[in-house]
Formats: sequence, C-alpha cells, structure tokens
Amino acid sequence: MLQINKSKVSRWDQHGREHVVRVQRSGVQRTIRCETCDWRQSAQFLPWLKAEEHLAEEHQATVDPTEG
Repeated sequence: MLQINKSKVSRWDQHGREHVVRVQRSGVQRTIRCETCDWRQSAQFLPWLKAEEHLAEEHQATVDPTEG
C-alpha cells in the first residue's frame, strides 16, 4: 500500500497572494510548517484543520483555490 508522507493546505488572501502550509508525516506524528512565516507545530490529530486555522488567523487567507 502506498503511503503519502507529505501534503499541503493552500489558501489565498484578499490581495490574491497564496499562502501554503505543508504537512509532513513521520509515523503517527505530523509536523505542519507555514511557507510564508516559517511557523511550525507538531500535530498528531487534525493537522489540516490546524493549518487552515493558522492561515485564517495569521495571514487572513481564507479563499480555498479548490472551491468554486
């Protein structure tokens, strides 16, 4: 079975800039890192939700490029 070890959450702010948070998996532990401000956090559960929260709160990036 193929195991995905990296993914990303991207959102756009009101000025049209893309902000990306990378999620890297190592066993059950996941590390999330923002490419814009280099913020990092470990997250065992719901790393994508924490990434979305960071983008909304710190960068006001809430537009999902996959929607609409």
